[in-house]
Amino acid sequence: MKIVILVEGATETAFKPILLDFLKSRLQKKMPKLQFLPYDGRIPKAEKLRRIVENLLSGSDAANAVIALTDVYTGTNDFQNGADAKAKMTAWVGKNPNFYPHVAQYDFEAWLLPYWSTIQKLAKHNKSAPGGLPEQVNHDKPPSYHIKEIFEIGKCKRSYSKTRDAASILRKNNLMDAVNQCPELKSFLNTILLLCEADLIP
Repeated sequence: MKIVILVEGATETAFKPILLDFLKSRLQKKMPKLQFLPYDGRIPKAEKLRRIVENLLSGSDAANAVIALTDVYTGTNDFQNGADAKAKMTAWVGKNPNFYPHVAQYDFEAWLLPYWSTIQKLAKHNKSAPGGLPEQVNHDKPPSYHIKEIFEIGKCKRSYSKTRDAASILRKNNLMDAVNQCPELKSFLNTILLLCEADLIP
């Protein structure tokens, strides 16, 4: 089983080792070949996305499946929410049964918010976590802004870096704690487990 995952470059750096460790613990001998295809900034859209997906699913080294993982908050007004982002990616690619659109709502950092106590320790500040469920922290002030803010007011005297700090936050915690609060993260992981014919996360 070969699965290609289209991601933002910094997300790959932060999330890939955590994802691989999580999957190895559940899949063992069923572990797929995962290829991360990073894009600086955001993954392509429209006709370009369709061409990329079709190319990856064809040829002698074709993937069995392509997963696109995009933030809902991209700095533009392309997507209103997770459902809208998935619908648009599906429309851009066309009805391809081997393409699976997924989102981080509203950005990747939503999956870090369940670990606010770790974020407080790294930032050296006791600012409270944003209220509500992590994936409901929205366009007006997406999760990454909250994390950036606590770092910049904290005694760590530096700003938040996804490539450095996100991996550190995730390594110090159990990914299932975020899965239980973040339906989009659970959906993304379950797609990989389903493709590998493994038990899904209930």
